Amino acid sequence: MRFVTTRSAASGVRLKAALLEGLAPDGGLYVPETIESMPSSELARLPQRTLTEVAYRALRPYTRDELDATTFEAVVVEALNFPIPLIEIEPNIYALELFHGPTLAFKDVGARMMARLMASLDTGDQPLTVLAATSGDTGSAVAHAFHGVPHTRVVVLYPEGRVSPTQEAQLTMFNSENGNVRAYAVAGSFDDCHRLTREAFGDAALRRRVRLTSANSVNIGRLLPQMVYYFHAVAQVGMGQVVWEPPNITVCTPSGNFGNLTAGLMAKRAGLPIAQFVAATNANDVVPEYLATGLFTPRSSVPTIANAMDVGDPSNFERMQWLYQHNVEAMRHDVTGICYSDDEVRATIKRVYEEWKYLLDPHSAIAYMGVKQRARWPRDVGIFLATAHPAKFAEIVEPIIGKRVDVPAPLADALTRPRHILRLDVSLEAVAAKLEEV
Repeated sequence: MRFVTTRSAASGVRLKAALLEGLAPDGGLYVPETIESMPSSELARLPQRTLTEVAYRALRPYTRDELDATTFEAVVVEALNFPIPLIEIEPNIYALELFHGPTLAFKDVGARMMARLMASLDTGDQPLTVLAATSGDTGSAVAHAFHGVPHTRVVVLYPEGRVSPTQEAQLTMFNSENGNVRAYAVAGSFDDCHRLTREAFGDAALRRRVRLTSANSVNIGRLLPQMVYYFHAVAQVGMGQVVWEPPNITVCTPSGNFGNLTAGLMAKRAGLPIAQFVAATNANDVVPEYLATGLFTPRSSVPTIANAMDVGDPSNFERMQWLYQHNVEAMRHDVTGICYSDDEVRATIKRVYEEWKYLLDPHSAIAYMGVKQRARWPRDVGIFLATAHPAKFAEIVEPIIGKRVDVPAPLADALTRPRHILRLDVSLEAVAAKLEEV
């Protein structure tokens, strides 16, 4: 298996190089040269497989040349040590709960797999420095996944004042330790943080001094594992059937930087029977706008209550365009776009809680609205990705429902730790100085 860049037809690199480089030398993003299709006979057996068995089979084509079967199985089992249940909320509408990992967000899946893949593949003498920008949940997932991993250092950039207090607690929980993880509050937006990471990766002199890799979804090691839960969701739809005949399935993915949706589209290319994807966003609707008009117009992000999706220039859209060869009509065949306001999010959280006794966080509420609006109910099965535990957004959710939200143990631990905020200027010089600290 080779990995090529979205910006060049040149010969590709192997998984280790793609994983450790993060961003390709030409500034593009690594993608698999080929996406191996899973035979229908194997797809039919998915409902009989466990989560880790599904993950092993879905990802093995991309690791076969790099890791032996025993090592890769150990990576999968250690990384995916929490459940990802499919919960029926109302008739034919299901939530795929991706918030049962250590930081209570979907990004635990990709971050934990990536950290263990890097530890298995990297044999360099110099420590590897992992640089990530976050609009909310990526940073805490990456920090937790790499915390204590030998020969790695982690630097996370997040926009000061634009993450929830709960997210900031999880981001900064390791700052007080003499460990390998640091999170910095940047005086700007997520787009500023993302720009700084791209500038760092594009600085050849800096990269000669620091072994630098990315932990954002621009890194193929974060993206590939996200394919797993789409396979696992479809498998759970068919669970218990004697002869599995998958129904028409519509999946709605709440979308910010669009890595999550890209992974779903790659799973579909690998044969997964999903009829339609819905790209649901908040006010940062550059991709729904592209699907409607054919024009992609990045712009500054707009703050919303679904802050992890506050992205005005989503980097993974470049991968989506590569998948569809920049053909908007081909993309429209598989994806529809839609956006929602904060008021619509609040109203949905309240209504779903009152009618169905199910509590949504703001991002999952956007996904719920998208699948309800676009699925051809009741003929279709609708699945929406519940990407974060509502307790992570208690300050938003609690006033809406008028009740306290139960706080899971991992989050309670983060909230009780002293908060150590480290601030950083919006400049490459400031970031480089932190990257070069021993």
